Amino acid sequence: MGIVQELKEKALTFGEISREEALLLAQMPLEELAEAAEEIRRKKCGQGFDLCTIVNGKCGRCSEDCKYCAQSAHYQAKCTEAYGLLPTEKLLEGARHNEAKGVLRYSVVTSGRNLSDREVEQVCESIRVIREETNIQVCVSFGLLEEVQFRKIREAGASRVHCNLESSAGFFPKICTTHTYQEKINTLKAAKRAGLSVCSGGILGLGETMEDRIDMILTARELGVKSVPVNFLNPIPGTPLENRKPLTNEEARRCVALFRFLIPEASIRLAGGRGLLGDKGEACFRGGANAAISGDMLTTAGITVETDRKMVESLGFEVKLCNE
Repeated sequence: MGIVQELKEKALTFGEISREEALLLAQMPLEELAEAAEEIRRKKCGQGFDLCTIVNGKCGRCSEDCKYCAQSAHYQAKCTEAYGLLPTEKLLEGARHNEAKGVLRYSVVTSGRNLSDREVEQVCESIRVIREETNIQVCVSFGLLEEVQFRKIREAGASRVHCNLESSAGFFPKICTTHTYQEKINTLKAAKRAGLSVCSGGILGLGETMEDRIDMILTARELGVKSVPVNFLNPIPGTPLENRKPLTNEEARRCVALFRFLIPEASIRLAGGRGLLGDKGEACFRGGANAAISGDMLTTAGITVETDRKMVESLGFEVKLCNE
């Protein structure tokens, strides 16, 4: 039995793939790796496909210096119009619009290091109204909050917190210096203690190595993450990474397949930059991925919900909530 088949069986029998084994897998033929990852996905996750959308609930003027981001105040990128927290009416309008299109999760994302207590109170009111007026699940990405703030957010009706690790602990300081990797880990742990599920992945193509990508997923696994966004860098003019070359379809497929081996039961969610892939991610959905962020991203265009639903259904998936 070859290494791919051996480690596939290990993943299917609740054995955790080690870092060394993942590095071996990274060298294996892509088609064999993707086929095995897809088998793991089918057997561990079934045909459920977790589809979500995001709304830029607070835009621009961000104090953090993440080198990929158009919203950072440190760079000269042409961001969308900067604004404070959107009012409840606007967020509710977006929730209703997405629910009508068959989206089951709606995530409010805000720029900045974190929200103030006053802003948390405001957005909690918005969450309560959305949950009263719709059946859509509400997720939040509000930066580096504390457990007490997350408890208020859960009590308001949110079910999940997103905070990307972005990359490995070793590579992260090359991408951001205004907050630490440990602060991200502390945020995810605080959200879990508050009773919220957590969503955390990263961005591929920042200049990291395959080892960095594997280490990021191993950290997510240690934290009990079951929803893993996989973003592909969209180099934005005016940011320090504007000249980086986007990942190829083959690189994206290999990473997705490896991630499936490492976290067999997770929702591996193609996210930002998916539109840069020639097939909009379809090959990744045939090779281990089973979730996506649909619609527009924060500062870049995405793929419409209608287009995604057609593709998802043509691949035999069923849109449903996964890993609650």
